[in-house]
Order: sequence, then structure tokens, then C-alpha cells
Amino acid sequence: MNNVNLITLAQEEVVKTGNPILNISIFIVFLVVTMTVVLRAGKTTKEASDFYTGGGAFSGRQNGLAISGDYLSAASFLGIVGAVAINGYDGFLYSIGFFVAWLVALMLVAEPLRNVGRFTMADVLSFRLKQKPVRVAAAIATLFVSLFYLVAQMAGAGSLVSVLMNIHDFFWQAVVVGVVGVIMIVYVLVGGMKGTTYVQMIKAVLLVTGVLAMSILTFISIKGGFSDLFDAAISMHASSAHLAEKGYEAQAIMEPGLKFGKTLTTKIDFISLALTLVLGTGGLPHVLMRFYTVPTATEARRSVTWAIVIIGAFYLMTLVLGYGAAALVGPDRILAAPGGANAAAPLLALELGGSIFMAVISAVAFATVLAVVAGLAITASASIAHDVYHSVIRNGQSTEAEQVRVSHITVVILGILAIVLGILAMTQNVAFLVSLAFAIAASANLPTILYSLYWRRFNTYGAVASIYTGVISCLLLIFFSPAVSGAPTSMFPDADWHLFPLNSPGIVSIPLAFLVGYVVSLITPPDNLDHLADEMEVRSLTGVGVEAPVDH
Repeated sequence: MNNVNLITLAQEEVVKTGNPILNISIFIVFLVVTMTVVLRAGKTTKEASDFYTGGGAFSGRQNGLAISGDYLSAASFLGIVGAVAINGYDGFLYSIGFFVAWLVALMLVAEPLRNVGRFTMADVLSFRLKQKPVRVAAAIATLFVSLFYLVAQMAGAGSLVSVLMNIHDFFWQAVVVGVVGVIMIVYVLVGGMKGTTYVQMIKAVLLVTGVLAMSILTFISIKGGFSDLFDAAISMHASSAHLAEKGYEAQAIMEPGLKFGKTLTTKIDFISLALTLVLGTGGLPHVLMRFYTVPTATEARRSVTWAIVIIGAFYLMTLVLGYGAAALVGPDRILAAPGGANAAAPLLALELGGSIFMAVISAVAFATVLAVVAGLAITASASIAHDVYHSVIRNGQSTEAEQVRVSHITVVILGILAIVLGILAMTQNVAFLVSLAFAIAASANLPTILYSLYWRRFNTYGAVASIYTGVISCLLLIFFSPAVSGAPTSMFPDADWHLFPLNSPGIVSIPLAFLVGYVVSLITPPDNLDHLADEMEVRSLTGVGVEAPVDH
């Protein structure tokens, strides 16, 4: 039997599995419950601080749950499980990278950021630098990071609902992405940060509980431990038409190289992705903004500790689920399903617990998408309203009502953009799409944050140059990479304008942004704001004077 027949049979099998009516019914129940929470929280959202940071009223434990909910996105659940199921060892790199990155956030960023800022990352960057140019640059970086992250969530939502509803037609998959975008816009407009934070907490508990249940059921189904799980995955890969077509051995799922290959270029790509994932979290605007939803820097640090425990446990379980999907579902059936690799987790749930279990897990995953995109939209809208409109355009003279109105307009525009780009990116693995957002965050945001906090000679010219270098170099390298064109898995597979050989730009763009920020700061005159540098150092390290206004 040839490969085409095998894949055709796999598609027919997928068509016969699951119950679309049951799936969508449970999803609607989840949607109603979360929307109720958002509506109730929205009634207490009266000021800009409520909309942006929930009034800073959450405890470290609550915020740790919310951070976990923000961070454990569709990429974490759908993308990583799919990446491990198809690529084994190489796919698990995403889990390791996403998790280890929190050490950077905990040790270098969380507490000083909370002490210095108020609403957004730009509050920190502009503390001892000239306000307007830095805030505009930071807002642009925030928009691009948020947009790439949003695209990944939209693509994940399209894949997930396509599996739920058994939709293979591209038009209806695009409609699904559009519906997700509209629901996200409503979430943010109605509930603000308070509403989305409560949804994040609920979602984090449900997601970790669901993943734990799936992990236990995987071992029960395999009737053994890790060795038996790995043996079963190797055995299933041995019969894979997909892998046979590419010339891979079954044992490759346990070895490096199945995803990245073993050429010099792919090895460098592997290093570039690892660098991007580890450094990206410390520059993610929607994660950094979470540090302002707690009342003190101590609670910010405590919230990161809680987040590390929850996130670490989750990522360890993605290894079980990924190999479980490889062993119990198989790569051919996964790739033949709507959404491709992103369908691995829902199909594993179906295999483990039947239609009802699949529907519940998928509904939790969909709640994950909604909560994350809402958090991203709030971050981007806050950056435009607070950093650009209030601080630059209106010179700090706008009312809170005006800022919230501008935030609402930004959410709508960003939602429309994310829908369009999400439709184009539906065939991409969502974990990979998120890695592009991490690349921009690590290139544009992290260098300026670290320099601002820890290097007194850093000046406005260096900050602006570093941010724009990071954003522009990252976007150009992504645009000319095989991720966009020139490969069967590209966003535009029928075109080829790729000039850069790597899928991940971080190995070039991150050092370049650090270097440009350093060199430009040295060759340009200082800002002569030493009194603010002293104040920033005291605030960031001790928290003294956190509530006092900054006088430029």
C-alpha cells in the first residue's frame, strides 16, 4: 500500500472519530461560564488602572496562576505536544526553552520591573531616559510581539476548532479564526485586566488538571512507565508513511535531528531557537505587565515562584503527552487531521477517554486561547493608549476615560489584523509561531530592559537604536527566512524569496541589538539625568519610593 493510500485511510479514520455536536456544546458551556466571569469583573473596571492592571489588587499566588494562564498558551499545549509527537527529542526543546526562560525573568527582571514601572514596560525604559522617543519605540516593539503571539493563538484556535467540528475546508477554518477574534475583542472590551486575570486563573487550574489526567491515562493505556511509552512511540513511528517518505528511521524520535536535521545550518538553527526561547520570556510585554497586577515587588517575585512551579510541572507532562500521542495516535493520523501537528493533543484525548473527554480537553484548550489573546490585546492596547497617546501625543494631559477609549479602538484594530494573519498561518505549528514572537521580545525588549536596569551609561540614543535594531532585523530575517517562503511548510509554500537560511533569527538579531545599544550609548552624549539614574537604582533594588512620581 503506498503512502497516499495510508494518508487517505488516516483521514477517513479522523472523519469517523469524535462527536462535533458534543464538542461544540461543551465548548459553548465553557464560553458562557468564562464570559459570565468577565462580565462580573467588568462591572468593577472603572479607571485606567483597573483596565490595565486590575488595580494591582491580586496576591502573589493569584498572579502566579494568572501568569501561568498567560504563558501556557495554545502553543504550549497544542504546539508542543504536536512537536514532540512528530519530532520527538527535537520537539521537547520547546518545553525546555519555555521553562528555563523563567529563571531569567525571576533573577533579573521581575522585582526591579515592579519597583520601577506602573503600567507598561515603557515606564521602566523611560524612567531615566527621554520620555517620548523611548515610549514610541517601546510601543512599536510591544505591538509586533503581541501581534506575532496573537497570530499563533489564532492559528491554534483554527486548528483546534477544525478538529472539534471535523472541518477540513479552508474557508470554514478561516471563519473559525474570525469568530475567535471577535470573541477575544468582546472579552477585552467588557472585562479589562480584571476579567481576563480571573479567566486566566480558572483556565490555568483546568489546563494543568486536564494535562495531569491525560498523563495518568497515557501510562494506564500503555500499561507501563517511560520505557514502555518510548518503545511504543518508536514502534508506531516505524510504521509511519510520513517518516518513511522522508527517509527517517523509527529510532530517530529518540535522537536529535528529526526536526532540525544534522547539517551545520540546522544545528545553528537549533542553537538560535534555544537562545530565543531562553531570553524571550524576560522581554514579553504581556508577561511583564503581569508584575503590575500585584501590590508589591515581593508579591511580584512570589508570583513568579508560583508560576515556575506550575509551568514546570506542565512542561514535564507535555513530554508524556507528546510521546503518548506518537504511540497511541501516530504521526500519520495526526498530520492527516485538520490542523496537522496541532491536532495531536485533542486526538490523544479522544484515544484516552472518548468523545466526552476529547470535548472537555478541547474546550479547556480553547479557553486557553481566548484568555491568552485577551491578555495580549490588553497589553498592546495599554502600550498605545498609555505610552503613545497619553505620554507622547497628549503630553500626559489626557483623562483616564480617553485612555480607555483609545485602548478599545486599538483592541479592535489589532483583533482584525490578528484574524487576517492567523488565517494565513493556520498550517504552521503554533509553538514555532510563538518562537517568532519570543525572537522579537528577546531582540527588541530584553537588551533595553537589562541595560536600563543595570548600566548607568545607557542613554536614550542607545535605547531607541537597540529597540529599532531588534525589531527591524528580526522582522527582515523572518520575512526572508524559510518560515515565510521557499519550503513546503512555509506560509507561502508556492513562492520563494528566502535569503536567510535559518527559521529562527535570534542568533543574529539578539546579539546585534545588544551590540548596537552598547556602541550607540558610548558614542553619543549622555542624557545628564544622573539624579534619575540614582533614584532608579534605589527603587529597583529596594522598592523605596515606588509610589512617588518621577520628575523629568
